[in-house]
Amino acid sequence: MTSNSTPPGLARFNALEEHAAHAALHEACASTAWVRRLLAGRPYATTDTLFTASDTATAELTAEDLAEAMAGHPPIGRPKPGDPTSAREQRGMAGASEELKAEMLELNLAYQDRFGHVFLICATGRTGEQMRDAVKERIGNSPEREREIVRTELGRINRIRLARIVEEEA
Repeated sequence: MTSNSTPPGLARFNALEEHAAHAALHEACASTAWVRRLLAGRPYATTDTLFTASDTATAELTAEDLAEAMAGHPPIGRPKPGDPTSAREQRGMAGASEELKAEMLELNLAYQDRFGHVFLICATGRTGEQMRDAVKERIGNSPEREREIVRTELGRINRIRLARIVEEEA
């Protein structure tokens, strides 16, 4: 592969019909504005240009768009049944003790009461204890500070999910 050829997974993504590309992107992020922005940018020459487009789209999400994106994420420790993506990302909670799972449930509820949305963190590679410590630390944030942290975490999640889309085998 030469440096100026499009990687096969990205070429496959670029070639998807509009509805299939929309579905793949919506699976990665539930924000309609984010999906539309990434669809409008196709075709992407490199994965870096795709990631940059994602970062830009995430940075430009309104409060309503951000809420829509967060609504697509289940609480930490409770991935949606039949959702392999969330289960994989939250693997660090899978082997957690019942005590840690119960504590995480309480913290999730307290966080949701405080901020009005699910606690969002890029859970990939984090242990249950690290996620618990993060929610404990972040629950004291101002709503404005927390919204910016959520936006950053969403950007990280979106990049991981996009990488999975463009790296999948045919």
